[in-house]
Amino acid sequence: MAKIYTNIILTLLFAALIVMGIAVVNSNDRMYFASQKVLTEMEKLKNIPQTAVVRIAEKRTAQIPAANAEYFAADAPQGGKLVRPISADTANLNVIINNDAYASEFYALCNSALAERNYGKPEEFQPMLAESWRISEDKQSYLVKLRPGIFWQSYIDPDTAEEVAPVPLTTADFKFFTDVVRNKDVNASALRVYYQDLDRIEIIDDLTMIVRWKTPKYGNLSSTLTMMPLPKHFYCDRDGRFDGKKFNNDHKRNRMIVGCGAYRFVRWDKNARLVFERNENYWGKDYGIMPPLKTLVFEFIQHPNTRYQALLANRIDQASLTPDQWSVKSNSDEFKKASLRKYHYLSSSYFYIGYNLKNPLFKDKRVRQALTMLVDRDRIIRDIYRKEAETVIGPFAPNSAYYDKSIKPWPYDIERAAKQLAECGWRDIDNDGILEKDGRKFVFSILAVASHPIQEKMLPLIKESMAKAGIDMKIQTVEWSVYVQRLQTRDFEVCTLGWTSPIDPEPYQIWHSSQADIEGSSNHISFKNKKADELIEKLQYTFDMSERIRIAREFQRLIHDEQPYTFLFVPYALNAVSERYRNFRQFPQGAPSDIWYLPQQFITGE
Repeated sequence: MAKIYTNIILTLLFAALIVMGIAVVNSNDRMYFASQKVLTEMEKLKNIPQTAVVRIAEKRTAQIPAANAEYFAADAPQGGKLVRPISADTANLNVIINNDAYASEFYALCNSALAERNYGKPEEFQPMLAESWRISEDKQSYLVKLRPGIFWQSYIDPDTAEEVAPVPLTTADFKFFTDVVRNKDVNASALRVYYQDLDRIEIIDDLTMIVRWKTPKYGNLSSTLTMMPLPKHFYCDRDGRFDGKKFNNDHKRNRMIVGCGAYRFVRWDKNARLVFERNENYWGKDYGIMPPLKTLVFEFIQHPNTRYQALLANRIDQASLTPDQWSVKSNSDEFKKASLRKYHYLSSSYFYIGYNLKNPLFKDKRVRQALTMLVDRDRIIRDIYRKEAETVIGPFAPNSAYYDKSIKPWPYDIERAAKQLAECGWRDIDNDGILEKDGRKFVFSILAVASHPIQEKMLPLIKESMAKAGIDMKIQTVEWSVYVQRLQTRDFEVCTLGWTSPIDPEPYQIWHSSQADIEGSSNHISFKNKKADELIEKLQYTFDMSERIRIAREFQRLIHDEQPYTFLFVPYALNAVSERYRNFRQFPQGAPSDIWYLPQQFITGE
């Protein structure tokens, strides 16, 4: 599973985007099967020829190496704690039904996927729970071999209070995952889209399965390899029956995580903290990927100034910084005395203003274009982000080959915007300073998140510009949990959020018309466009990279013209971490903390 970044306070990163890892790569066939039994099974499968096998170098231990083992320090002292803040508590810990970034991160700590992207070469998948995989020539079938000897963690049953001993991980747990996601009684609409083309999972034995897809899509590779198991014995009754509606509302189980990964869930003190302890029986210990740090604590600290003070006082060890804290406060003597290391990188996410397209105010794309021209992005980047952000004009990462740099951003131009609104029939007929059309005033509310430092400064500036063009933009501030709920039910007029930009674009979940009317889907603005659908679908079936880039750029030009979002900027992730931590390494997508360790003097007495 891809690592989850937490340095952007607001970003709504739905579980499908994070947990399932929608970015895809070309380096498909990297593994081989050493087991003669698997090869015998392969001979029986006409759709999976032996020519699909590609070898990789083996370590001297003859084991299939695990992802990112090269970055772990073999001589790192074992133990110690890392304390980090979270800005909002999560509704529950069940990532199948909870589209929250923090829930996804917590689940990732306790679980592993079949494969994981290499930190230094994110275009390359490397094995985790899967020791090997094979891909059919038609790219619709994946034969996967699991590593032997992996167990689910023990846990206390929330109903009986009995301890449940570790049970082996099997291929049935992967089939169970896909069965649950595709179960119509389960509230998994955001995640379900990635498995709508899954035909079936065929179980050969406890360690071998074939993942079959209905069509040869480019994204099949990623959706297969980033698949994670779900503990069937935890969610089914004693007779093996599963109840999807109970799964949604099982508050006891949804406050727990039972995993097979590097950490164990210990406790969740609502609106206070979550605690995780290292899984000493983690299978990765034998493959050189056991995290050195023993304890992870996530403290709920909502306000950024409070988080900053906690960082200076060494009550927390790592945190994201606001642009003001990064540019000004981090240069103070107080910051230097706290022995903190600063690091930043261009994040993999973009912020936007989204218009509910079911609202008649926003039906005309010329109106949406005018609204974008009323947002002074340069001023926001200069005065609020302190130049620690870059303007973005579409949903793809600016440093990606898919990003079309020839597209110029819509300018900040109040006069041109007002003229365009007038051409659409919006005029101030009664001279009260607010435009109107067909008896309706141009008034709308934009949702804001409580205690969000960027929004608190940005939205009043936008409101001021809107007013100059005769638009009354009201700011409605709500708590994060309320925000998410209103987003899922489309109970908003305008929102401002963020999405992650994958390595390879897969716009279906956010932009395809089929998702526009599904409650809880990522297409919460209800965008529908026939041409966009055609490009999205064509991109899904295209494997040639140059053609993929051409299609993606055509899609980006369409979105730029339609302006269903006002695309704002890609911010730099601004962070500080205690200098006590060693093996700090920065990669294209961040600085993963699972490889950090503490010198022995900071572990003594634990």
